[in-house]
Order: sequence, then structure tokens, then C-alpha cells
Amino acid sequence: MTHLWLRAEQRDNETRTGLTPEGAAALIAAGMKVSVEDSDTRVIATAAYAQAGCEIVPAHSWPDAPGDAVIFGLKELPEDGTPLPHTHIMFGHAYKGQSSGRKLLERFKAGGGTLLDLEYLTDDNGRRVAAFGYWAGFAGAAVSIKCRIAQLRGESCGQVQPYPNAEALKAALAKELADVDSSADRALVIGALGRVGRGASDLCTALGIPVTGWDMAETAHGGPFAEILEHAYFFNCILAGPDTPAFVCPDAPQADRALRVIGDIACDPDSAFNPVQVYDRATTWEAPARRVHDDPPLDVMAIDNLPSMLPLESSEDFASQLLSTLLALPEADNAVWQRARALFAQHLAEV
Repeated sequence: MTHLWLRAEQRDNETRTGLTPEGAAALIAAGMKVSVEDSDTRVIATAAYAQAGCEIVPAHSWPDAPGDAVIFGLKELPEDGTPLPHTHIMFGHAYKGQSSGRKLLERFKAGGGTLLDLEYLTDDNGRRVAAFGYWAGFAGAAVSIKCRIAQLRGESCGQVQPYPNAEALKAALAKELADVDSSADRALVIGALGRVGRGASDLCTALGIPVTGWDMAETAHGGPFAEILEHAYFFNCILAGPDTPAFVCPDAPQADRALRVIGDIACDPDSAFNPVQVYDRATTWEAPARRVHDDPPLDVMAIDNLPSMLPLESSEDFASQLLSTLLALPEADNAVWQRARALFAQHLAEV
């Protein structure tokens, strides 16, 4: 019997989940065992999982789970250096040269466990089977707009909080925008045809901010991209790789520019492929804007768990996308899981 163990997230401001009670019930009906760690921060109450037939276990007890349990979570594990003997399904951020990623792989190597990275679960066409992208784009645009509103008030953006739903978020932003003059502001979205880009574009459009949408065709020449500097907002919505050109170069803050806010929704500053070359660390819910130039201001917004601003909508969306793949977890020959295991083995061999 395949045993899936849903862990309680341990990161601040992370209330999402990748499995709903309805999904858990479907896994149980298919013959799987589902254990769910108790959590008072998960957006869906633990009691709902119990009602669905799940075994409820103490929060953060996954290190003591049976050896054959597959540990499922979203964000990073505590960085305590302990060996990892289990199979983990999570966003590892370990395959693009990140220093923290190498440490994670070293822990898997020491413990003999396996990472099945959610970012690299792909179908036969190379498309991700599940992604938080749309809501990351939507929320990333929202925080970036809040950064711009703060600039127009002569301030820096303060702490941000989750919203009960997308309509509440839009209404709050519309009210704030009505109090400042942002009529000349335009946005450029790179990755406009993808999930992340659509989310960012949809929010901007809903709030009356004109959007220029770019994708692979517009960036194929490799840059430089002067058009980015001509827009008040630039949203980076692509998954960078070794062939990704630099979108924002180190000298951009000093340039003659209309650019005021960079929403680096992809948010991979520790990667060797980072195309936004004016910052080197993520921003936070407490301090969402990093000011990289003062006159005129230029802020970078780079929060790496943006969908948690809309935790219920983003969780239900992601979980529904992922469920069919989780149902296939017991199948040894399933291509999605085989590819994930092969990719892990490839990167582990380089450690």
C-alpha cells in the first residue's frame, strides 16, 4: 500500500496545501493510505481531513514516519542538516545551482532518500502537470502595485497580508489606486502566454493598467531590452534556464527610465540563470520591496511564496491539477514520476 504523508508547512506565512480533503478521499478510495499532520495554520482545517478518512498525526512528525511513507509538502524543510531517508514530494529549488539546493541534495545523499520535485513533474510534452503559476502572477502583480502606490505616496511598501479571495484583493487595490495619480503607468510582462504571465496581466487589466505582453518571440534576439525601461512595471514571469538572456542588467537603476517596480515573480535570485541582475536575495512579506535606487525610485518585489496571499484559491487550484498524478504514484512505470526520479538521480550524481 502506498503511504502518502502530508506534512504541516514550517515556513512563516505559508498556509497553502497541495492536497484537499476531497483529493485525500480519492487517494484513499484508490487504495492508498493518507496521513495528515495536524496544523493550525493550513488554510484547510485538519478536521476536514479526518472526516475524509485520513489518519491524523502530530505536526512536524514526518522525520519519524515509516520508512516507506512518501512525505508531501510544498515549501522547504527546516535547514538543520539532518540526513533525509524518505522520498519527498516538494519544491526543492535544487537543480539550478542554488547554494541551498546543493545542501538539500547533500542531505538526500547522506540519508538515501529521494526528491521528487514538484517543479519538474512534467507530462510527455514537457509541460508541468501542476503549478501555482496563475495565482503567483496575480499576487505578484498585486504586491508590485502596492509598491508603486507606496512610491507615489513618498513611502516604501509596508508589510503585506493574505486576502480572503481575489475579489477582496482587487477591491482593496482599486481603492488605494484611486488615491494616487498612476495614470501614466504601463506594465510589461515577459512570459505573458504562461500561467504566471496571465495572472499578472489579468490583475493589471482589471485595475486599468495597460499591459504589453511579451513571450519567447519578443525575447529571442537576446537583448538588450530597452522597452523594459520604458514601462513603470516589469514583471518577470518565466522559468529561467541557461539560455535565458538578461532582462534587467546591473546598470539599469542608473539609466534614464520610466521603470519604477520590478516584479520578479519567478524569484530565483540565487540561481546562475537569474535574468534580473539588480538584486541577490528574495524579499519578504514583512519587507516586500527592496529599493535598489532612490532617485527616481526603483523597487524589486521578489517574494517566493506569493500564492499564499490567496491560500484557499491557490491550494484548491493546484491540488486539482496534481491529483491525477498523485493517484498514479503507486504505478512503477508512470512516466511523470519516472522522469522526476531520473532528474533527481542526475543531479545527485553531481554532488
